[in-house]
Amino acid sequence: MRATLVASGRRDFDLGWLRQHFASSPVSVDAVYGDLDARPDPSFLKAAAVLLPIVARPDELTVLFTRRTAQLRAHSGQISFPGGRIEEDDASEQAAALRETEEEVGIAASSIEVIGRLADYHTRTGFRVTPVVGLVGVPLALRVDAREVDEVFEVPLSFLLDPANHQRHSREFQGRQVQYYAIPYRDYYIWGATAGMLVNFYRHLAAGAP
Repeated sequence: MRATLVASGRRDFDLGWLRQHFASSPVSVDAVYGDLDARPDPSFLKAAAVLLPIVARPDELTVLFTRRTAQLRAHSGQISFPGGRIEEDDASEQAAALRETEEEVGIAASSIEVIGRLADYHTRTGFRVTPVVGLVGVPLALRVDAREVDEVFEVPLSFLLDPANHQRHSREFQGRQVQYYAIPYRDYYIWGATAGMLVNFYRHLAAGAP
C-alpha cells in the first residue's frame, strides 16, 4: 500500500510516512485559500468540515469520493468528500467530518484514523471548509445514504498527487470569467473546492518531501 508523490522528484511513500509527515508538519502556508483567490469576510462564512479519506488498499493507496445526488439543493451532482456543515452538537471540526462521513457513507468513526488537517478553504458559496485527513482500512463496510449520495468511488492517490493532473479551467460566474482547479479522472470531473483542497493536500505533502 504505497503511493507516489511527484514533487522535486518522484517519491514513493507509505502510511508510515504520511503519519510522520502530519505529526511533524504544520498546515502548509502555500495553500489555495479559496474560490476566486479571495478572502471573504469571515463573519459571513458558515463553518463546514470534510473528510479526505485515504483508503489503504493492499496494492495502492486511494482516495474515496462521493457524487452528490441530483435532487440536493446545493452542489447537486458534484463530486465531493464526505462532509457538511458543522452543527452545534459537534465538539470540533474533526467530530463534524467523522459524523457526516458515517451519515453519508456508513464508515464509522472508530474505523478512521485521523492523522491531520489541511488549511481551511473558503468557497464562493459562503463556507469555510476544514479538510480532515483520515486513513481508512479495508474491507470497506459502506452504507450509503441514497438521499445525499448517488455514487461512491475511489481514485489512486498517486494520480491525485501528480501536478500534471492539476488543471486550471475557467467559466463564467456572475458576469465574469473565473478560474478554478479541476482534476479529471476517467469519466469523473473533480473540480472547484474539492480539487482545490486536493491541490492543498499535494502542496502540504510536497513541502515535506526530500
